[in-house]
Amino acid sequence: MKELVVSLKSSSEVMSDFREAFKKVSKRKGKKPRFEISFDNRKDFDRFARNIFVLSNILNYKPKSVYELAKLLDLDVSNLNKIILFFEDLGALQIKKRKVNGRQVSTPTVPYDAIKIDLRAA
Repeated sequence: MKELVVSLKSSSEVMSDFREAFKKVSKRKGKKPRFEISFDNRKDFDRFARNIFVLSNILNYKPKSVYELAKLLDLDVSNLNKIILFFEDLGALQIKKRKVNGRQVSTPTVPYDAIKIDLRAA
């Protein structure tokens, strides 16, 4: 099961965690891959938390396009695209592009089975 950990940490804590992970990898002591998104400001963390329902619905309904997801969530497609681009920039979701009847269709996918929010650093 791939799990995404979301946390709010200072930039010094993030660098410290990175150094530790790098040391473990260089010594080949890493257990399983760990996927983490760490925010250093509350504004982006709040935006992520406020829109986490989008990720949940992608996992549950597996929509074939952004338009289909917008219909499911009863959201405007342009507003949903902004949320999806934010998540894509963070690495929380992926967009797969394909052609259907000559039109390019963007399919959002979430590569994780679970999302864990770590509030200890908040």
